[in-house]
Amino acid sequence: MSPDGESSRSERARKAARETLRRGSGGGDGRIARRTQQAEAILARSLGEPALFAIVLSAIVSSIFFSIGVVAGDALGLTPIVFLISAWFFVTTMATYVEGNSLHPERGGASTFARYAFDEFWSFIAGWAILLDYLIVMALAAVAISDYLAAFWGELGGGHVETVIAGAALLFVAVANVRGLGADRLRTVLRLSLVGIVLLALLSVLVFAQVFDLGVIFDSVELGSAPSWEDAVFATVIATGAMIGIEAASGLAGEVRVGRRGLSRFVVVSSAAALVLLVGVSTAALMAVPVEGGRTALSSTYEQAPVLGVATALDPEWLKDVMRYALGAVGAATLLVAMNGQMLGLARLGYSLATNRQIPSAVGRLHPRRGTPYVVICAAAVIAFGLALPNDMGFLAGIFAFGAMLTFAIAHLSVIALRFREAGRPSAFRLPLSFRFRKGTVPLPAVAGALFAVGAWVSIIVLHEGARVVGGVWMLSGVLLYSVYRRAQGKSLRKRFTIPATALQDVSEVEYGSILVPVFGEVLDDDIIGTAGRLAAEHADEGEGGAVLEALYVFEIPMSLPLDARVPDERVAEAKRVLARAKEVGEEYEGVEVATAMVRGRTVGQAIVSEARRRGVEAIVLAAEEPSGVRGGAILGGRGRARDRFVGETTRYVVEKAACTVILTAPPAGKDTVRAGVQP
Repeated sequence: MSPDGESSRSERARKAARETLRRGSGGGDGRIARRTQQAEAILARSLGEPALFAIVLSAIVSSIFFSIGVVAGDALGLTPIVFLISAWFFVTTMATYVEGNSLHPERGGASTFARYAFDEFWSFIAGWAILLDYLIVMALAAVAISDYLAAFWGELGGGHVETVIAGAALLFVAVANVRGLGADRLRTVLRLSLVGIVLLALLSVLVFAQVFDLGVIFDSVELGSAPSWEDAVFATVIATGAMIGIEAASGLAGEVRVGRRGLSRFVVVSSAAALVLLVGVSTAALMAVPVEGGRTALSSTYEQAPVLGVATALDPEWLKDVMRYALGAVGAATLLVAMNGQMLGLARLGYSLATNRQIPSAVGRLHPRRGTPYVVICAAAVIAFGLALPNDMGFLAGIFAFGAMLTFAIAHLSVIALRFREAGRPSAFRLPLSFRFRKGTVPLPAVAGALFAVGAWVSIIVLHEGARVVGGVWMLSGVLLYSVYRRAQGKSLRKRFTIPATALQDVSEVEYGSILVPVFGEVLDDDIIGTAGRLAAEHADEGEGGAVLEALYVFEIPMSLPLDARVPDERVAEAKRVLARAKEVGEEYEGVEVATAMVRGRTVGQAIVSEARRRGVEAIVLAAEEPSGVRGGAILGGRGRARDRFVGETTRYVVEKAACTVILTAPPAGKDTVRAGVQP
């Protein structure tokens, strides 16, 4: 069979793959995409609710690990009440964000809500304010990590070592986000968050069992003096730190599909977790390290690792040591993954601002291979490191409150406005307790949240000089940047203008000198070999010598047999026939040589990835199998939850695990056309 005589399906597959390579973006109608943000979206959908829970719960747990000391230093005996108020605000704000994302499932969080409710200027204000908060939270977490690691070795909690650890944590987070977020990482975040929740709950129960005494807390309260009204208000605003996770989770909007019931479950479970953890742990903390003489050691000795201070109240000594080590390890790990979650939100927000021409497109530039906004990520890591250097958690917390309250106020007001501007727009989730007013409805929780946020923001400006100065300079510099950039582009400050995602990509010339092509003895094999042959032939045409296709046939060996078990003769004969056909088709392309091999593996996907790594190939061209439609429990052969609708298990594994470019091509179920896409 000659290349000119191939089927139209093969030709369409090769053209699609070539066009994808030329543009540097995902192909195949967006169904099979690169491991850019488009490919990450496909993988994130397989998680659904867990993806949202991972980001939000990690923020709740991490905020407890670094904020209790700062809050207790100002709120003193009112600390549990302060966290109760912050938990209420958390619930209200989360419900507002869920409704906003249900209306407009796009990246950007409050910035997106404001775009549709008001205009581009207010969209930028919300986005720029929350960017500051992402930076502050990463700096706070970076500072606290070393103090939790000091549970193992005291020298880690101070001096130059602390600075080195903070820098290393930010470097790790930057590299991880440039590489891109995968499904496995979100699962790890979720598991670690659940471990943190269990450990904090256990710590609280142990403290209650040994030193329970509410009088120790409330007998120290003298309203107006211990704490002062100003300190109590400031502490209440600082205690809202857990809500940054809501904004970060909102950055996954459009990438994680969750139904109406799933959204309701997400709101209820996250709300319950926030309420129980924030109030329970803060109450236990004040019992373990009570207020004495108008101050508590949580805000001095243990300010940067307050949860370790709580463990000092435990008896016997061995239990105290075990809990300190466990809290030190889990605390440091939780803070690290929380930083990763904040960088994830920041990267998506930066990308959204760049595509909407709110910041220069060069800042939102995408990595040529990973498709992630690496300029934003690297700049954020450097700025966060600079903020972490003074090692002043109280100062950083005040600046955080400035940006958070401004952003959350805009989010609440935006959802209220959308109830009127888009009154007839369908939504998977609606805030309860609404009343009709003229042509729309008014959600009372959003009204209460907006009033709280506006009042809190005004109080921060009045009471906290550092937040007033730094926050004011940040916002003014942002408005100046936005105005100058928009005017230079000849664009209005209020109207929306977007640029295509491809304009942000650094497209490098793609060359494939060696390509791994798994074959399965199916109808699509010729199409796959044809696609790989055309790509390899183009490389050979550039005068760089011959290109190699490595056709691979995998014998899947069940776990009940040893890996070196004898393969039946008929299977070996079939493999030889399939590989011979692959060699025949591939070598019809000028300059292309086809090498063949048979390998064994427990799963096809694992064998493909292992061989690609061992052989050092530059790409894998894979025939993506159709996803299974089976649902139900394991007894029925189902997976117990909805899976990705576009690819099956082998494809998913290769896309997630392969270290090289993956080109996928497969016919959609029930159709004769071929899709092709690229995932590096």
